[in-house]
Amino acid sequence: RNQELKSSGHCLVLSRLANAVTPLWRLPYQEQLQVKYESQRKILQTLASRLEELGIDAQKPGGLCCPLQPVVPSPIINGYRNKSTFSVNRGPDGNPKTVGLYVGTGRERNIVCVKANHVENIPSKHKQVAQCYEEFICQSPLDSCILFHEGGHWRELVVRTSRRGHTMAIITFHPQQLGQEALATQKALLKEFFTSGPGAVCALTSLYFQESTMTRCSHEQSPFQLLHGAPHIFEELLGLKFRISPDAFFQVNTAGAEVLYQAVGELCQATGDTVLLDICCGTGTIGLSLAHQVSKVIGVEVVEKAIEDAEWNAAFNGISNCEFHSGKAEAVLPQLLASWEDARPLVAVVNPSRAGLHYRVVRAIRSCRAIHRLLYISCKPEGEAMRNFLELCCPPDPRKKLAGEPFAPVLAIPFDMFPHTDHCELVLLFTR
Repeated sequence: RNQELKSSGHCLVLSRLANAVTPLWRLPYQEQLQVKYESQRKILQTLASRLEELGIDAQKPGGLCCPLQPVVPSPIINGYRNKSTFSVNRGPDGNPKTVGLYVGTGRERNIVCVKANHVENIPSKHKQVAQCYEEFICQSPLDSCILFHEGGHWRELVVRTSRRGHTMAIITFHPQQLGQEALATQKALLKEFFTSGPGAVCALTSLYFQESTMTRCSHEQSPFQLLHGAPHIFEELLGLKFRISPDAFFQVNTAGAEVLYQAVGELCQATGDTVLLDICCGTGTIGLSLAHQVSKVIGVEVVEKAIEDAEWNAAFNGISNCEFHSGKAEAVLPQLLASWEDARPLVAVVNPSRAGLHYRVVRAIRSCRAIHRLLYISCKPEGEAMRNFLELCCPPDPRKKLAGEPFAPVLAIPFDMFPHTDHCELVLLFTR
């Protein structure tokens, strides 16, 4: 009976994790697409209502602010993620060194870390690396770091893979009071485990180690230390080769990204004399994939290592009409556009994080008369992106220093970059 209860409890927690990470996993894929279409329709209805409140006649058929196309399906439905982040915490069995994903909340104080072996959007290679990392830290005398103030060392694992068969593992470690000699010992043990020990089965292309006393830490704050292998992994996308650093942004669904970028290229309506402004460009994937359609690409990205990747990617692929600027978009873009005198058509593509664009970026875009066409790519359009949409479309507002003619939404296309989840990538086309 105890065994039966243990088994049923295990199944329950597995279902809770699947429901939390991939809430649509029980639905046939066509039904998933319909659920996502309805959620995007509600977002466009909300935007139309918010624009009406600003005195803008934005109501289109169905109460939408612009036509909404059907959700474009993902070419791959299962195991599509090329990047996974695994936490270390207590598991359902009480093991404080369980490597998996969280179920529960801090507020409820019921967080438990569950192995992700059954989660459908994570590839088997990622699960294999997570299992090996758990095996390593379980044999380590050092504790896992669950709460910073309680001590412990072993923290999260990030796994990145490519269709070329490359695998990068990044392990975060809280140094606490350990000296350099003790740290060197842990790094040597970790390298030995993954190169000649049980972890060698993972065949890692790159093994990184980062000492961090924060929840998230950039390379500039605490450098990624290469313990083994090559400093980068490589991916092919739309016939181009891309170099990826540990913390560089790259769409998590590579096959879906190809479909997305092809559509972006068509929506840009770029001609041979067009200049493409790629804001939040990451490793340059969008700009470089469209470089052959335009006269020039200008990319802006806050992650310095991603810009280094973008410049390498351009040179390696023989693309010479791209320039990339490192820094916060709100610092770089106003300077870049304030003195814009180029007579060529300027099309902007923005692909920000969930935090959306800084208001100075929106202000700079609106003030640049050369931009008549803008593509906003958002993985969470109901969040901070909604604020950006309203700032782009509202009448000129001297109080907010929003000058220039407003934009108007003319077309929305959702792309299912995240099957089994309730998220999708929305491309919203604005013109003026």
